[in-house]
Amino acid sequence: MTTTGPPADGHTPQPADEDSSGPSSGDAREDGADTHVAPREPEPGPAAPPPTLLRVELAKRGWARFSTFEVHYTHAARKAAAEYGDPRLARLTISSTTFKRWLAGEQIPRGNAGTVLEHMLGIDVDALLGPAPTRTFTTPRLPDDASLATARALDVTWSTSFLSPTAPAPGGGGVWQLDGHRVFDGTSVAVQLYEAEAGSDSVVIGPDDHPHLRDFIRPARRALLLAALGARRGEGLFVLDAVRARQPVAADPVDVLPIPRAYRLDDLTYAVLWAVLNLDDGLLADDAVLEAERSGLDDFLTRERSAVARSAMPELSDVGTAWLGSYVCDRHILRELRAGSGEPPVFWAREQFGEEAAAWLFFRHKHTYLRALHDLLADADRPYGYAFCLPHNAVKTSERYERTLLFLTLALLERHGLTTWVVTEPEYAQVDGFALVPGERAIIANWLRTDGIWQVDTTSHWARLRAYADAVRHARTHSVTDGATPAERLRRLADHLDLDWAWLTDRCAELARYGSAGMLRPRSRLIGLAELDDVLRYVGELGPGDPAGREAADGDPGVFAGAVTGGNRTQFRPDRHHGGRR
Repeated sequence: MTTTGPPADGHTPQPADEDSSGPSSGDAREDGADTHVAPREPEPGPAAPPPTLLRVELAKRGWARFSTFEVHYTHAARKAAAEYGDPRLARLTISSTTFKRWLAGEQIPRGNAGTVLEHMLGIDVDALLGPAPTRTFTTPRLPDDASLATARALDVTWSTSFLSPTAPAPGGGGVWQLDGHRVFDGTSVAVQLYEAEAGSDSVVIGPDDHPHLRDFIRPARRALLLAALGARRGEGLFVLDAVRARQPVAADPVDVLPIPRAYRLDDLTYAVLWAVLNLDDGLLADDAVLEAERSGLDDFLTRERSAVARSAMPELSDVGTAWLGSYVCDRHILRELRAGSGEPPVFWAREQFGEEAAAWLFFRHKHTYLRALHDLLADADRPYGYAFCLPHNAVKTSERYERTLLFLTLALLERHGLTTWVVTEPEYAQVDGFALVPGERAIIANWLRTDGIWQVDTTSHWARLRAYADAVRHARTHSVTDGATPAERLRRLADHLDLDWAWLTDRCAELARYGSAGMLRPRSRLIGLAELDDVLRYVGELGPGDPAGREAADGDPGVFAGAVTGGNRTQFRPDRHHGGRR
C-alpha cells in the first residue's frame, strides 16, 4: 500500500503490513489529519450451554460439591436398596469424573446409577440431565451484615417471630413466620430487606434498589418491605406493606421510596403486624365457610340459650372459630338488652391476653357492637363498664408486645365511654362472660376458653345472679386500676402490665400521626383499622407526648393516604381520617 503524499507531520511514510490493523498513508484525510480506526473486536466464542437441571437442583440443596454429593448419593443408594429390595444398589459408588460429566450433561446415568439418582432427587434422569427451566428475575442488592444481624435479632426479641430475611434461591424474597399461641393459627408473609438512607422523618429506599423493588411489590400476594440502616451504621428496622408501596413507586420520577420513621419495628408495631396478619389470613382462608355459616345463624340468634361444639365446624381455623363465636355472642347480648327494661348492665370479659383481646381492636363486628352499645345506653343514669381478670401470672407470661395489645383493648373500651375494672385473683379467671342487669337477669356469652364455638344463655336464677353480682362488686371495690378518670385508670393499667407510660403514649401519638393503615392494609372485609387508629390517637393525647404530636392529634390527622411528589422526592403525608366514631 502506498501513500499519495507525505503526512502532515512531514515524516516519510512506511509501508504497512497487509495484516496491520493500523491506518496506511492512503487513509489520511485531505486535510492531513489521521483517521482513527478502532481495534478489531475479537470474534465471539460459542455461547455457554445452559446449566443442567441436575446442577440447579444440587445447588438449591447445597450439594454441588462432589464431597457433599457423594455422602448424599451413598445414603440414597442404601435407602433405595432397602426400598426396592435390591442389595446391589447399596454398593454403588461414583467418581468425581463421572459426577462432573453428569453435571455438564455429557453422560446420562443409566441402570442402577440412574435408579439411585432418581430416588435421591425424585426427578426423572432424562429431565435431570437436560437444561434447567429458565426464568428472568432481578436480584436484590445484598444487605449489609449489620442489617442482617438486626433482622435476625427479631427472633430473639419476640418468641412468635421466625424471620428469614433473604431468599434461599435468587430472585425470591425472604419469609417471616408469625406463630400463634392461643387463638391465632400462625401465618407467614414474604419479606424483602433493603438498605435505606436516613432522613429526618423517614428512611428512604433509593434508586439502586428500585429495579428489584418494582418486581417484588408487583405480585398480588401479601408481602412486607423491611428497610434497614446498617450500611450507614444506623439502628432499627422499618416496615411497610408492599401494597402501600405500589402507588408511590409508580408515581415517583426519581425512584425513591420513603418509609415514615413512625413505622419502625418495636413492640407496638410488631403487635399490630402480628395480630393483623394472623387474623387477616385466618379469615381469608375461612371466608366462604364463614359466609355460609353466618347465613344459617338466624335460628340460633333467636334462642335464649344455644351452644355449638367445635367439632360441628371442623373446617374452620382457630381464627375463624373465634370470629364466629364472638359474632354470635355480641348479637346475643344486644338482642337481649334491647328486649329488657333498659337498665344499664355491667359486663364481665374473659380476655386475659393480647391475643384474645385482639378481636376488639380489629373485628369489624366488635366495632359495630360498641357503637350499638353506646347508642343503647346513651341515656343511662349510672356508669356502666367492663370488668377483667388479669392475674399476675398471665401478665408475667405475656411478652410486652402482647401486653400492649391488651392495654389498647381496654383503652378502646374507655374511649367508647365504658369504665374498666381489673382484678388479679386467679379464681375469677373462670367466671363466665356476662352482661348483668342488677336484680333482673344475666346475659351469658362465652366464646373464649370454652368447649364449643360459643355458649350463650339468659338466666334470672337468683343464685347465679348473686354470684355474678358478687364478682362485679369485688371488681369495683378491688380494681388495681381504680381511678376517677380514664387517664388515671389507663395509667394504672400500664403499671399493672409493666408498660412504660411515657414510651406507650409517645409511640401511640407518633403512629397515630400517620395511621396504622398506612403501614399495613388488611385484605379481609371482616377486619378494620379505623378503631385502632382512633385509640392510638386517644392514648397519645393522654400522656407526655411531644408538642408536635399533640398538635397533630388536635388537628385530627389520620391514616396515611398515599404519597405526594414534592421537590425531588416522594413524601408520605398524614391525611384526615374519616373512619370510626369520634
